[in-house]
Amino acid sequence: MTSFSSSSNSDKLAIREGWVSIVVNIILFGLKYWAGIVSGSVAIIADAWHTLSDSLSSIFVIVGIKISRKPADKEHPFGHGRSELVAAILIGALLAFVAFTFVVEGVSKLQTREPVTYGTVAIVVTIISILAKEGLAQYAFWVGRKANSQSVKADGWHHRSDAISSVVVLVGIFLGKYFWWIDGAMGILVALLIFKAAYDVIRDSASTILGETPVDELVADIGCKIKEITNREVYPHHFHLHNYITHKELTFHICLPPEMSINDAHQIANTIEQMVISEYRFATTIHVEPISEQRIAHAARKEKCR
Repeated sequence: MTSFSSSSNSDKLAIREGWVSIVVNIILFGLKYWAGIVSGSVAIIADAWHTLSDSLSSIFVIVGIKISRKPADKEHPFGHGRSELVAAILIGALLAFVAFTFVVEGVSKLQTREPVTYGTVAIVVTIISILAKEGLAQYAFWVGRKANSQSVKADGWHHRSDAISSVVVLVGIFLGKYFWWIDGAMGILVALLIFKAAYDVIRDSASTILGETPVDELVADIGCKIKEITNREVYPHHFHLHNYITHKELTFHICLPPEMSINDAHQIANTIEQMVISEYRFATTIHVEPISEQRIAHAARKEKCR
């Protein structure tokens, strides 16, 4: 009961964040692009396109969330939750492409040695952008935590990288009258910041898709609870946690005496599975294998239970 209503509310929050981001970013793009044309600054124009790319990433967020919440079907028995991670990777790829474009433009600016004259418009628009983008970042991070959404968190980092790049541009504006090369250099620096954001987004999402080892604390805690409910040592090991975003599945092995009946072994495994579902909300599958001296000597976990 809780999962359905909370999931629905989370989806609404995440989708609302996407639409707010799209509207604000389109407005900021227009302001920045106009300021960049007026001042002839490649750094400001690059920053404007970075802002527009945030709108595209928010579209990925909305589409990804809608697809990820589709129920499991014959072709996708584990659901569509990882669509959200695919959306996050697309956001990262978009960031990387934008960054590459800015590097090319920045290098071109340095080669032509073309000076830039900044004006009051550029300063005001850049300050507005910094405040607006950091506000969007904080909003996205809050929604990402509330909705437990990886793609919304990625969108937040996209906003944060834009705010940082605008700070860099603002510094360049004030130093531009002293150094002819500052605009091209700032454009390249902004690109590097965007590359870093792209790498972080792709790395985190890809890591989840590829599969991650459960943290030692979780494995130890599960082992202690198993011992409590079974009142015996079953040497749980070979833990794998599969994250499908909308749900998680845990698999591991336990060791039982070879003379134990299938019915008794099944009962123990079933009891453990029900405990894991109740305590951790992981759908669980347990493989039973006969206990051996080797397994006892090399038990997977030796942590003492509190």
